[in-house]
Amino acid sequence: MKKPKGIRILSALCLGCFIMVIFYFNSSLKPEPLGEQSGGQKTRRSPLQALYEGDQVESPVQAIHQGRRELLEEACRSYTRKRRVLIPEDLKHIIVDDKHGLLYCYVPKVACTNWKRVLMVLTGVSGDHKDPLAIPANEAHVPGNLRTLSEYSNSQINQRLRSYLKFIFVREPFERLVSAYRNKFTRSYNTAFHKRYGTKIVRRHRADPQPEALEKGNDVSFEEFVYYLVDPATQREEPFNEHWERVHSLCHPCLIHYDVVGKYETLEQDSRYVLQLAGVDKQIRFPASSKSTRTTGDMAASFFQNISPFYQKKLYNLYRMDFLLFNYTVPAYLKFR
Repeated sequence: MKKPKGIRILSALCLGCFIMVIFYFNSSLKPEPLGEQSGGQKTRRSPLQALYEGDQVESPVQAIHQGRRELLEEACRSYTRKRRVLIPEDLKHIIVDDKHGLLYCYVPKVACTNWKRVLMVLTGVSGDHKDPLAIPANEAHVPGNLRTLSEYSNSQINQRLRSYLKFIFVREPFERLVSAYRNKFTRSYNTAFHKRYGTKIVRRHRADPQPEALEKGNDVSFEEFVYYLVDPATQREEPFNEHWERVHSLCHPCLIHYDVVGKYETLEQDSRYVLQLAGVDKQIRFPASSKSTRTTGDMAASFFQNISPFYQKKLYNLYRMDFLLFNYTVPAYLKFR
């Protein structure tokens, strides 16, 4: 006897939820090793095995990363009340390196251009380029150059979440925010951002704007940018752009068990650690960052000088989870406390 249409739809939805629940629980399981080659011959040790099954005496770097994992897990237990399942949309920022067993969740303004360059070399999509810095920055961000986890089937996603090394790099939230503002709103070449976001910010948050500002959107102040971020209408209209979206919304660290939490403040050391775990530190080096142009804590403090305590508090509340999850203290320059 044929089931009524409503029951068939409900059954399909339940099956879909079951698949995604598997998907969620697998994301927080302890690692599974990669498979064996035919004939029972073992493959080389995977990055995940190198991390969790290493027989060497624990190094200071290993201890640091173990501490970060524990702090993140504790923060998730303390501050995450509602648990939910992952959906493919959540995985669009996770880049897959099947050759080396790596999953990298990229966060804009946290050295993601250089990590994409490195992964292009490791996965072989860089062509003749063996030096990451030889790859133009714009090429590193071309969609389709690197595969993301959202492109795989549920079973393939499960397998990779269990057996690949999952890593992320984070940064002090307000330094990252100021860096995004400086890059997207104070550089003359970023006309696409000026048109897309600048004109909207000027229209909404500037009293008596000039016609040229309404047309070009190329002179947005940091104060106006803050007003735009804390305005409830902003996120009602559309999600934040990835350059100022919160890390916990991009990478879901309370749903996905990250094995390595790298920090921008210790970028060189943490990047070398990931490459060592992957067994490629002898063939590739992570590019050194330019310290002359980077956004520092002192620079971030200067941008917040003209932000009132009221808006400082609202902005902190917006990024509060990133401060808590990744163990960043409230900046001393904020005046709302």
